[in-house]
Parts: sequence; structure tokens; C-alpha cells
Amino acid sequence: MKVKYSAIVLAVFAALSQNSDAVEKKIQKDESDIETILITASPFQRTILESSVPVTILSGEELDQHQAATLGETLKNVPGVHSSYFGPVASSPIIRGLDGPRIKVLQNGLGASDASRVGPDHQVSTETSTASQIEILRGPATLLYGSGAIGGVVNVVDNRLPVTRQEGLIGEVFAQYDNVADATTISTDLNAGVGDFVVHLDAYNRSTNDYKIPVPANINEQGGSTKLSNSAMDADGYNLGAGWIQDDTVVALAYGKMNSEYGLPGEEGVFIKLKQDRYQGVVDWNNLDGFVNAVHWQNAYTDYEHSEIDVVEVGTTFKNESIESRLWGEHVAVFGWKGVLGLHYNNSDFEAIGEEAFTPPTKTDSLALFLMEERQTGAFIWQIGTRIEQVTHTVNNDFFAARDPQQSIAFADTDYVALSGSAGVVYKIDSDNTLAFNYAYSERAPSASEFFSYGPHIGSGTYEIGGGFEITNNNDQQTVVQTANDMDKEVSNNVDLSYRFNTDDLNASVSIFHNQVDNYIFEDFTNLVFSDGGLVSSQVFADQVATLGESADEAGGLPVVVFAQQNAKLYGYEAQIDWHLNDHWRIEAFTDYTRAKLASGLNVPRIPPMRIGSSAHYESGNWHTEMEVIRNSKQDKIAMNETDTRGYTMVSASANYYLALDNVDMTIYIKGDNLTNQEARVHSSYLKDAAPLSSRSFSIGVRARF
Repeated sequence: MKVKYSAIVLAVFAALSQNSDAVEKKIQKDESDIETILITASPFQRTILESSVPVTILSGEELDQHQAATLGETLKNVPGVHSSYFGPVASSPIIRGLDGPRIKVLQNGLGASDASRVGPDHQVSTETSTASQIEILRGPATLLYGSGAIGGVVNVVDNRLPVTRQEGLIGEVFAQYDNVADATTISTDLNAGVGDFVVHLDAYNRSTNDYKIPVPANINEQGGSTKLSNSAMDADGYNLGAGWIQDDTVVALAYGKMNSEYGLPGEEGVFIKLKQDRYQGVVDWNNLDGFVNAVHWQNAYTDYEHSEIDVVEVGTTFKNESIESRLWGEHVAVFGWKGVLGLHYNNSDFEAIGEEAFTPPTKTDSLALFLMEERQTGAFIWQIGTRIEQVTHTVNNDFFAARDPQQSIAFADTDYVALSGSAGVVYKIDSDNTLAFNYAYSERAPSASEFFSYGPHIGSGTYEIGGGFEITNNNDQQTVVQTANDMDKEVSNNVDLSYRFNTDDLNASVSIFHNQVDNYIFEDFTNLVFSDGGLVSSQVFADQVATLGESADEAGGLPVVVFAQQNAKLYGYEAQIDWHLNDHWRIEAFTDYTRAKLASGLNVPRIPPMRIGSSAHYESGNWHTEMEVIRNSKQDKIAMNETDTRGYTMVSASANYYLALDNVDMTIYIKGDNLTNQEARVHSSYLKDAAPLSSRSFSIGVRARF
């Protein structure tokens, strides 16, 4: 692979030397046009400027510039978005301090249906190197996507479902090498059409060794390796799609295959082997007669599995088989209101098998009815909607009999009805200024892992006890017993206020939010440790460790956390500016901040710190260069059992060269990250004290579009 890659790069540079005058101006901007790019995650097909909900879209060269091996790392510098960072091998996006089951990750509008919502060590089963755009909806987006989107939505959009006509062949090829892990990435995206038929093929391959780090991995270690042990990755996949497009009917089908094998930093010799098969389809009926003038039907079937392997022995296997279907119709205007009415069904059969399984096999069914309406009156766009959703968890109680045979633990089917509603308005003050307001009321049913967990979660280094249990103390003996009460639904009241300014030379936006979440579910650390098959106090465990002369890690105890509920308040802001000083210079800056507190006055765990960043871009002829500086502040507003995280500043720089070769537009680039070789630890990471960000790195790549 690396020999082929080197040949590609040498050929490109040879062409560059012969065609240095082929282009008089840059081929494409390194920024998104917020006035024209549509939000596909919205049924109204609006732009960012027309949305009452704060939205960011990464596309084109801006997406290329932020390309990373994981979704969380790709999006980590988007205002309001951070990364959970389980080393460089697995990370999910955190939106305004919320992650896990509160953030819905979509692939072309339907759930990714993997295990990433259950544990931080589980990869998100989407690929960014073949994506055409990634949409981030900050704040509740439950109306269309369900209670799992109470904190936001990330929609990864690619071309696997062809829905527009084209003639001939178009596509792109991408290749990159990064020295920080001797990493190579190659991908391609091909689309061809004739008449009413269009076909699609994309594929990728990624291979890395262990990542270099600027300091020893363990924060307390003096000396040691400057590589993050067990952080290598090999991944590949492809998608095949075909579409039949007529004026009134569109049918598109796709099949995707993904494989990944990656180590778990901090767990020597432990690695994950992942595979996923995904079938997706869409049918559109347009220009219908009558009250409903268009009908859309999206479907996906996903078969996901990953195994956690210790050297050669499989410890736990996670499986998730899911079916998702969304059917909705667009109706003609009624008193000026146009909108959609639809049904949304989701069935998930999730199971974890093995000695280290911490959650029982559970089938989750949800069925929802939603209505979203919009009306434009003069300078105002009014947007309202509602959703009612029933969620049912059916748990396999055999898991508990094996976990604790001395007790009779049995859960009946658990049902929740979740209601959501929102009302927003966009006011176009004049041609340059826009004001947007949105209020969202959202309810979220507890996830199966939050409710039924009972066992060691190796990825987070804890022993998890779900909200369906409680710990009793009888004669100094700690016992886990089933509770008589169900967990309550989370109830969010979220307000967003956004101001946007947009001209040819300057665009800026500021969003402030306040989110009151009743019955907020969080992992509450107890003063207990799971050791030798039982629960003991942390003091008793410390005494045992001292007596044996071992370290706590050698003793193998896991701190016990329970999924507790308490009212919480989250508030903060995002702001950004993009200013074209002249034809050559452009300045960008952004900042974001989230504050999250429980009703008790304590802090919500693992909330990212305030951040501020700026970049300068220079373009001339075929060249585009930039330098970026991002400051992550110290985080000392911490929860119990957390430690402060020092602030750090990351400096990066890049240079792109644009080359036109007949019908091919080519971009050749070199990029350097963490140029000052800073020790940087991500506060929101479970591994922050054991896995710093990578050291100074340089990557070189080429992307050809034709």
C-alpha cells in the first residue's frame, strides 16, 4: 500500500513541476457557502441562514482539511463540538457538553446503529473520508430523529444513495500519509450515470501504527515510551449504490461493508475487531395530486458486531441488529403553513455476550408520529413541530441470573411515552442581518445501558450499576438489588438565540443557549470498589492494596458508578467570525463555552473547558496557506472523582497547491499539527490521564476530482 502511495505522490509532484502555470486562480474555496448549501437533515431543505436551530455544515475543502480517523476528531474544532477522545482510535462528538445516548449519529438521515452510544471505546461506524458533507445540529433535534437526539444530531452524508441524474463519470481519489503513526489513508468516490440510471461506488483503506506522543502516556510517569501503546488501527470498507431517477419517482438502494481492527490504549494486548453490513434505501414520490403532494420513505437494515479480544481470547462480543424506517408526506399549504406529517419506526436487537459484558441483551422498539410545519410571512420564517414516541425495552433476564445467581432479578417490559415540541422563528432584519430564536421541549427515555447495566465496563474503567438497581448495606455487606421503581424520563427545556451577519466579505454568528434538564442521568461515583467478585469500600480496598504492596492498577479494582438522576442546568455560547480582508487574506476566529451544574451544586462530569481559536489564511495564485492557533482553557469545574486538566495551546499550519490537468482538479497539501509538541490532555476523555494527544506531526496528501 505504501509503495503505491509513494508512486502516486511522486507522479503528482512530477506533474506539478511540468504544469506550475496551469492555474491562474484557486480552483475552489476552502470554506462552505452558507447561502446555498442545504441542510439535508431538515425536511424543509433550508440553508444555515434560514434555520432557527444552530447548524454547522462541513463540506468541500473545509471537510478535507479537518479529516481524521474518527468522527469525533474530525469535528472537534467545530464551535460547540468536542471529542470524547478514547485515544486516536475511537472518539465520538460531544455537543454542548452532551454525548453518548443524547447525541444521534446518522448516516444519510438514519441512525448509524452501532455500539458507540454505549461506550467511549466503541468506534462510530461512519467514514468521513468518503463523506460529501457533515451536518451538526446543536441542541435538541428530537422531532424528526427521536429522543436519542435530545442533545443534537450529527448527520454524515455521502453519495451512496444516488437521487439526481447525471451523465458520464465523476468522482474523486484521495491519498494521505501521516508520520505521527506511519499512517496511510486511501479512498475513492465514483459516480456514473446514463439516462434515468445512476450508480455509485466508494471505498477506503486506513492503516496506522502506534501513535507518537510528546510525553509518557501516564500523567504520573517519569520517563517511558513516547508512543501510545496499543493505538494502532486497520480499517477498510466500501459502499455500492444505484438509483432510478424520473421526474416524479426516485428509487435508490445501497449496500455498505465496514471492517475495523484497533487497539484499546491503556489495555495492553486488548483490541477490538469490528464489522458492519448496512442496507439502505429511499423512495420519493413527487408531484402528487391532492392534499399530500410528495411522499418520502427511508429505510435501513444494519447488522453490526464487534468483539473485544484479549491477545487471542474473545472477552465480550457486542451485536446490534436494527431496522429503521421513516415515512413522511409533504402537504400543500393550509392558511400559509406547509409541512410534513410522518411515522418513524426503529427496532434494535442489542446484546453483549461474554464474561465482561456489562449490559444484558435488550430489544428496543420505538414508534413515533411527528408533525413539522413552516410558514413564511414577510421577513419572518415560523417553524413549529411536535412528536409523540413510544419506547419499549424488552430485556433478557438470563443475564442477571448468570451475574448474580443468589438473587431473583427479573425486569418486565419497560415502556415510555416521550413527547417533544418546538417553536422557532427566523427574522431577516435586512439583507445582511438575521435573528433566530428556538424553544424546544424534549423528553428522552433512558437507554437500555443506563437502566440495566450491571457489571465491569472495561472501556471506561468502572463497574457500572444501572438505574434499575440500588445498593443496600446489611451488616457492612454491600448488595446490589433490583429497585421497585423505573427510571424517570429526562425532560429538556432548551432555548437558543442566534444572531447571524452575512456579506460577501464578512460572516459572523453568535448563539447563546440555556438548557434545563430535569431528571438528568449521569454516572455518579460511589465510595465503593468492585474487587474479587464483591463490593468493598474504597478505604478497605486501599488498605488491602497497601497490605499486599501492590498498586491500585495491579490489584484490579474498579470504582463503582451508579446511573443516578438529578436536575441539571447547562448554558453557554458559540461565536465565530470569517472576514475576507482582501483578495489574499482571510481571518477566522471562534470561541465556545459550556457550563453544566447539577441541582446539588456539583458539576456535571467531563464537561469540556472554554475554548478560543483563530486562523489566518493567505491565497495567491495556485497557493492557499493557513496557520491556526487554538487555546483550550484549564478545566477546574469538575465533578467528584475527577481531576483538574491543564490548559493547552495547539498550533497547526498547512499549505495547499491547486493544479488543473485537463478535466482533473487536483489539490496537493502538506499539514503540520501540534507544531510546538505540546502535552495536551482532553478533559472529556475517560483516558485523559493515560492517553495524551499525539505529538508534532506532518501529513502530505493529494485529492483529485474529475
